[in-house]
Amino acid sequence: MLPQEIIRRKRDGHRLSAPEIAAFIEGLTAGTVTEGQVGAFAMAVFFNGMSREEAVALTVAMRDSGDVLDWSDLPGPVTDKHSTGGVGDNVSLMLAPIVSACGAYVPMISGRGLGHTGGTLDKMDAIPGYISQPDVARLRKTVLETGCAIIGQTADLAPADRRFYAIRDVTGTVESVPLITASILSKKLAAGLGSLVLDVKVGNGAFMEKSRDATALASSLVEVANGAGLKTSALVTGMNEPLASAAGNAVEVRNAVDFLTGRFRDKRLEDVTLALAAEMLQSAGLAASNQDGIRRATETLAGGRAAAVFQRMVAALGGPADFIDRPEKYLPKAPVELAVKAPGNGFVSGIATREIGLAVVGLGGGRTRPDDRIDHAVGITRLSPVGAEVRAGEPLALVHARTDADAETAAAAVLAAYTIGTSKPAAEKTVIRRVLPR
Repeated sequence: MLPQEIIRRKRDGHRLSAPEIAAFIEGLTAGTVTEGQVGAFAMAVFFNGMSREEAVALTVAMRDSGDVLDWSDLPGPVTDKHSTGGVGDNVSLMLAPIVSACGAYVPMISGRGLGHTGGTLDKMDAIPGYISQPDVARLRKTVLETGCAIIGQTADLAPADRRFYAIRDVTGTVESVPLITASILSKKLAAGLGSLVLDVKVGNGAFMEKSRDATALASSLVEVANGAGLKTSALVTGMNEPLASAAGNAVEVRNAVDFLTGRFRDKRLEDVTLALAAEMLQSAGLAASNQDGIRRATETLAGGRAAAVFQRMVAALGGPADFIDRPEKYLPKAPVELAVKAPGNGFVSGIATREIGLAVVGLGGGRTRPDDRIDHAVGITRLSPVGAEVRAGEPLALVHARTDADAETAAAAVLAAYTIGTSKPAAEKTVIRRVLPR
């Protein structure tokens, strides 16, 4: 089947068959389909969508472009979580070790930054020596010995998605529901999971800004995953402000270490992390209820077991053996720091969260092309949350940059992203709804 004919059929609104989709993905994997053709196909899907059957076929074809892991030899349930992406969303770094410390195995295959959102894999790459893309043998050894591994796709797992993912990032097709669905689920199906929990973000910092769109994406993911044989549920969570008080790579890793060790925890970040942990533990059969799951996750976190698992995972994948005790010794630090000062007295009444993410990209902490190098040191910390009381001249945030000029540009963008009002706004729900298969 000629790729241009498959593109034409989708462009004209026709429903593609499973063999047509499989042929296109086979060409994508083999390199016989060009980047231009992949971009054209993605744009055709973006405008015309896909049926549920097409989305399942695309997901399965991308899964079958490489190996599928088998964890049947592990003495416990295998589970994972995936976020659709946000700003200051470093949940995975805490969640994997928490759930692992509760008795599950978590082979967490993560992605790089996409658009204005940060990528878990880019964050882990900020840790010196950490092998974020190990071979399958090292992945299996790490999961067996430590209980979890936060890694990227190996060359053998869903290779079609890796190429597709990079092209979507730079062709304006990120927000397509069927493409997001297939991208996320192909990796998770290839990981050989027993269950999966999805964190679907909604708000001005998410790819889905409207509640109905986020719910549609959550439903698509849950239905396609279960249709492909993977037990899956989803939580829709708010992204109308950065989740953590840090946005970047090394700065979010430091924030995660502080969370795990109890040095400091952002309240909204804690709420989302515990809610997802409870959902994962329920789905894996390790908690009898949501309340039981939250209790177990909270106790594991407070007792230091999750921090210990994180440290063992980092060391097993080549990172420093004392990383969690001395992160400042190892994480890269930007040479320039610039405070973003509040223009007047009042309360933070709104944050244009997408603009915060784009400011990080502008500093070098994200990509505008697939082959761009990431500056792991840059970012923004001490981000004041919605509802915080501020006074004129006091810091709203702190920019970490490579140069003075970069710092000033980012600071201006951050300042423009903040709205200061005269009264404290009502708190928004952090966890909005739970989505189960119909």
